[in-house]
Amino acid sequence: MEILQVVGSLVCTQRHPGLYQHSLRVLRAANGKTQVAVDLCGCREGNWVFVVSGSAGRYACGDPTVLTDLTVGGIIDCWDVDNDQLETI
Repeated sequence: MEILQVVGSLVCTQRHPGLYQHSLRVLRAANGKTQVAVDLCGCREGNWVFVVSGSAGRYACGDPTVLTDLTVGGIIDCWDVDNDQLETI
């Protein structure tokens, strides 16, 4: 799993039928690398999310035949950055 930030939506007018019902989000890692993930949670730009990858990403969609290898597993509300201070995102 990784923690990434949502930087936008990806609009595709044509896609595989297995992806029609899923929203796609553009995510950025702390090192600047961008990736596209299937969004199951309704995340918005600016949200921090955790993602699951590989075949776990397909199973997270509830259908292992969905063509994805990266899926948003949840929206992060807060995390303990240094074990002393709770940061709200």
